[in-house]
Amino acid sequence: MIKTYTTGQISKICKVAASTVNKWFDTGRLKGYRVPGSRHRRIPRESLIEFLKDHNLPLEILSEAFATNVLIVGRDPDMVGCLEKELSAQPGYQFATATSGFEAGIQAETRSPECVIVDFGIGQFDALQICRNLRRRRGLAGAVIVALLPGDRQLSPLEQSLVDDVFVKPFDAALLVQRVRSLLNRAS
Repeated sequence: MIKTYTTGQISKICKVAASTVNKWFDTGRLKGYRVPGSRHRRIPRESLIEFLKDHNLPLEILSEAFATNVLIVGRDPDMVGCLEKELSAQPGYQFATATSGFEAGIQAETRSPECVIVDFGIGQFDALQICRNLRRRRGLAGAVIVALLPGDRQLSPLEQSLVDDVFVKPFDAALLVQRVRSLLNRAS
């Protein structure tokens, strides 16, 4: 199946107004087609890549625009490093880290992550507060939240309602990233 983009998606990628993308399409600078029976336009991926090359725009903006933003909240450098390594090995992921609730709030506001991995090793109160705050924020309420729990800890039913999944430490980072992908696909 050929990947296509809407003019709205391309305006986001190129950081221009949708009307500008429509002009590019209407003048033939950006090749694509109209959806039969509507005014909607679709641009094949190959045409967009050609357009970006013709106008000396970096192709990285294409992958960056649709990368999944993940926020990792934790203080354990080994655990955070393991997750960073696993996410880096997967195409289509960007990530940031935070070591406190305050830092997580700033990162969440500026990055709008689709997924937040919260290590309860930062403290139960802080971890739960992060989850509550994410669920309350209009733009972040739909983010996938994964809790990382010490082996001797369980969540109450109320706490469980704040997260989408729970992994008990120690955990397999590859399995966690695979689960994140599954949860994100279900959410979209």
